[in-house]
Amino acid sequence: MRIGCIGLGVMGSAMALNLVKAGHDVRAWNRSKLAKDNVPGVALVERAADAFEADAVFTMLSDDAAIRDVILDAGLLASAPPGLTHVVTSTISVAFARELELLHEEAGLGYVSAPVLGRPNVAANGQLNILAAGKADTVATIEPLLAPLSKKVWKLGESPARAAKLACNMMIAMAIEAMAEGVVLTESLGLDRVDFFELILGTLFSGRAYESYSAQITERSFEPGFKARLALKDMRLASEASHEIGRTLPMLEAVREGLGKAVSAGLGEKDWSIIGDMTVRGGDSVTSSEHIAEKP
Repeated sequence: MRIGCIGLGVMGSAMALNLVKAGHDVRAWNRSKLAKDNVPGVALVERAADAFEADAVFTMLSDDAAIRDVILDAGLLASAPPGLTHVVTSTISVAFARELELLHEEAGLGYVSAPVLGRPNVAANGQLNILAAGKADTVATIEPLLAPLSKKVWKLGESPARAAKLACNMMIAMAIEAMAEGVVLTESLGLDRVDFFELILGTLFSGRAYESYSAQITERSFEPGFKARLALKDMRLASEASHEIGRTLPMLEAVREGLGKAVSAGLGEKDWSIIGDMTVRGGDSVTSSEHIAEKP
């Protein structure tokens, strides 16, 4: 099958490579033109429109604005071949997802909203959890393409899928902050964080998020799996969604504030677990220069 990919960041590259391994003809376009954009078996094309010359196209772009700029403002929906299905794997706002659905319907194109759960190593192993939403027949058509990328495809419906993705990221940020605050309390009274995390992981808080991010807080290793600036964007989207339904979520606003401080301190390219380190070290006093050497 001819597949286009737009966006060859760490996640997009992993997904494109897995599609190649599954035997598909994959062509890709990226906004940057760096050597790292080269993915074995993936043909790089000169224009985003070239990637749309396919049976299906996957976009893994950073936010609403990037998709609007690359896809909508460039008129790619109007020029796309009949029968194409567009799979948007980015985390975008609920309102923009609704807009995309209508625009694709007007253009006579298939549209599947498919945000993903998983870090880059999970994507590389084809073990993402994909939250797929769209018309039932369109999702069914595209599902074989999702198989080599995923551990499981969750069919939730358009708005529920977006809300679930934002809620998952929100809850991970809360878990990071909760562990960091636990370290502040226990280390101040003499319990090493290694022993504290062994306790909580072995009793009340087992699970991938706690296992992964407790290790990062312990090792002070913040090379990005998910960048803090992108996490801040997701917390903003979650906050906007909560306001749409007339609710304020206090813990969400707390982690959004923490991520905002991290980005303002020049740490936006670090992993979002940096907010845990900021909490442990005193928050406002932490600067980017203090994280050049990431381990004490």
